[in-house]
Amino acid sequence: MNTKKILIADDEQDILTFIQYNLEKEGYTVFTATDGNKAIDVAKKETPQLIILDVMMPNKNGIQACEILRADAQFDHSIIIFLTALIDDDIQVKGLELGADDYIAKPISPKVLVSKVNALLRRSKIEEIYLTDTDLIINKEAYTVTLNNEHIVLPKKEFELLALLNSKPGKVFLRQEILDKVWGSDVIVGDRTIDVHVRKIRAKLDIDCIKTIKGVGYKFEM
Repeated sequence: MNTKKILIADDEQDILTFIQYNLEKEGYTVFTATDGNKAIDVAKKETPQLIILDVMMPNKNGIQACEILRADAQFDHSIIIFLTALIDDDIQVKGLELGADDYIAKPISPKVLVSKVNALLRRSKIEEIYLTDTDLIINKEAYTVTLNNEHIVLPKKEFELLALLNSKPGKVFLRQEILDKVWGSDVIVGDRTIDVHVRKIRAKLDIDCIKTIKGVGYKFEM
């Protein structure tokens, strides 16, 4: 199931409904806003992975909303797309300079819209894991972990261990494989090192997602 969140902001209700319908068909969770201020409020509440902003809308246009969102570290890894009927190179350059990732031109083609959204989200370096009502987001590029919108601080080796186990949910990673991939074959550490790191990760996350396979290794299980 697709579990990524998308926010659409446009002051034309028919366009909102049209885009929402096509993206929800793909399995995305879609939120909407009718002006720039509302878009910022919804974004801060939901932290969507992708935000679509109409360039021309009231109470802060898309350019202004993008500038505010990009100044907030909460949206460092959110993808921002501009929706515009204006074929103006200066506006597009300004938007890209402020941190927009792409443009979609009006009138909107459903196939182009869905294809572009899917492609941008596939290129994202963020891994999302949904455990019942728990949202765990692992950003392998920034070495950050977020749990239910709260930042969890993990030292480098703890992060690499969690990211390794999460890379193939359900797969049992043998102890030697973990040692080789996280610590490297040139570093001599004992099995106890893995156990200590796993215990620390479990304590910090406080969710039951790392399973011990006695005498074998560990696996990440959703």
